[in-house]
Amino acid sequence: MRERTHWLMSAVIVGLAVAQVGGQTTTQDARPTAFTIDGGVALWTVVIKADKTQDFEAIMARLQQALRQSDKPERQQQAAGWKLLKIDKPMPDGNVVYVHVINPVVRGADYTLLQILYDEFPDERQAMYDLYRGAFAQSLSLVSGSLVADSAQTQ
Repeated sequence: MRERTHWLMSAVIVGLAVAQVGGQTTTQDARPTAFTIDGGVALWTVVIKADKTQDFEAIMARLQQALRQSDKPERQQQAAGWKLLKIDKPMPDGNVVYVHVINPVVRGADYTLLQILYDEFPDERQAMYDLYRGAFAQSLSLVSGSLVADSAQTQ
């Protein structure tokens, strides 16, 4: 049973990585399948190559700009709830872990990073793809769920 659970988690992680990076090409006009998130809060962990953290952070700054300037209300809502955490201690191989903290999740919204960038900055499509793809090492996990307690909330 434990091996089956490990295999299933590995398949999910590989699937996320392929959907987020490998499945998006610039040679086809077809949109990739939307990356939607269930639950009210999500933590999405990715690994970025150690020497490419500046490139990744530049892409993430453009993502925030794309979300904020979009004329789509759901993208502006995404901007309000999407934060990025950089883990201070590198992995043993030197790569760096980042955690997308999404709270609240915008139900039904497409969280496909590159698609958001492509939609808002179509003239920069290839350059952004190359920068992101060059920095990306792997997707580690995606967890989402419902918030059951929040001590910051007052009654």
